[in-house]
Amino acid sequence: MPAATPKHAVVLVSGGMDSAVTLAIAREHGFACHALSVDYGQRHVSELDAARRVAAAFGAELKTVRVDLRSIGGSALTDDIDVPPEGGAGIPVTYVPARNTIMLSVALGWAEVLGAQDIYCGVNAVDYSGYPDCRPAFVEAFEKLANLATKAGVEGRRLRVHAPLMNLGKGDIVREGLRLGVDFAATVSCYQADEQGRACGRCDACRLRAEGFAAAGVADPTRYR
Repeated sequence: MPAATPKHAVVLVSGGMDSAVTLAIAREHGFACHALSVDYGQRHVSELDAARRVAAAFGAELKTVRVDLRSIGGSALTDDIDVPPEGGAGIPVTYVPARNTIMLSVALGWAEVLGAQDIYCGVNAVDYSGYPDCRPAFVEAFEKLANLATKAGVEGRRLRVHAPLMNLGKGDIVREGLRLGVDFAATVSCYQADEQGRACGRCDACRLRAEGFAAAGVADPTRYR
């Protein structure tokens, strides 16, 4: 009897802890995973090295696409704006205008080329910095757009956008990653990590990561400057 044709999925992999767990979940769901990282001009470029490590650990093909968001700026991650020690009130300056919309659009295009009907992303609306493009309503709206705007969707090959971490706290994400064999030491979360991937220990991303490991009751393998 011939082997079943594998299902394919495009997984956005930034190199951070959430996307690493998302890739592990997609693989557990039985997908042949195609990892996608986006070099958008972010100041923490060491996360791209982390994305390569994470993809390799799970045997996923990795494609890195260049999208120059630094040319429009408007964020502490893509412009000459200081990264604050913590998020503060409202939407923080680390929000990158249209970032998740652009990343999902690139993932959508690659999914069509591959004939994949599933896209995974690691957005989270529980322990997060308040970005508007990390909410369930955004993911639902993008999935609707994907099925309206593509040849695949129009021809009835429904496209699905999965955000399996959406309703998990950081502690639960850590526990899920440990269950699935994620090596968190290979990941980079810090908004201003240096070239070696060492974290600042002060930004919102560092705070959320540390709180997650503390909530899970396990040691955080983050390397700090």
